Amino acid sequence: MGTPELKIILEFSAGAELLFGNIKRRELALDGNQKWTIANLLKWMHANILTERPELFLQGDTVRPGILVLINDTDWELLGELDYELQPNDNVLFISTLHGG
Repeated sequence: MGTPELKIILEFSAGAELLFGNIKRRELALDGNQKWTIANLLKWMHANILTERPELFLQGDTVRPGILVLINDTDWELLGELDYELQPNDNVLFISTLHGG
């Protein structure tokens, strides 16, 4: 039997997709042998799929102010933010509220 996978969906909206190769939706199969939190996911995203201007998405170890994060349509602040442990088939949506003027 193969390595277990944790399958999740990442979505980017309102301009956040521009930082990720202009791809609005990604289905990921992460290594299921490890515990995946949002903190781990952000590090993975930075290393693997963040293609443009990381300073517009990340600030330190978290998303910068102005990026809304919804997990299964629930504000991540209600779920523990960086400590939230990803579950199979979770949908993680990043929405940018940062717009030029």
